[in-house]
Amino acid sequence: MLSTEQIISTMSSQGLRITDQRKTLARLFAESPGYLTPKDVYEYMGKTYSGLSFDTVYRNLRVMQELGVLEQVIFEDGVKFRAHCSEDHHHHHMICLKCQKTYPIVFCPMQLADAPEQFQVVDHKFEVFGYCKDCADHAPAKAASGHQHAHGKH
Repeated sequence: MLSTEQIISTMSSQGLRITDQRKTLARLFAESPGYLTPKDVYEYMGKTYSGLSFDTVYRNLRVMQELGVLEQVIFEDGVKFRAHCSEDHHHHHMICLKCQKTYPIVFCPMQLADAPEQFQVVDHKFEVFGYCKDCADHAPAKAASGHQHAHGKH
């Protein structure tokens, strides 16, 4: 995970004004071991910054995601964020649906993609959801054909 200093440095180098609130956000994500919902972040920030609106928090999360310091994942219960990986090589993740621990996947499916000439790929995302060894015993059983894709059931 990126450190507080790496997050702040990236935001600053991209021209973002580094306020106390943004420093607090950077520290929160650098020190958090897992994913946080926008509501989690709003409640945490509200303890220190009274009068802070949910919209302001959400805008900052979006800006930080666009700058590449936060990763966004859509879970069954909604959108969550975490600090971007500090690893400098391209990889994807397997994510446990129960404990939300992540495991790197070195393979990239984009190597298999054959984009049409009229389409220019600028980014991609590949996540595999399931249950880690520790959580698998308590996981609900799902039929393999009933798995959920980000774009609907297949």
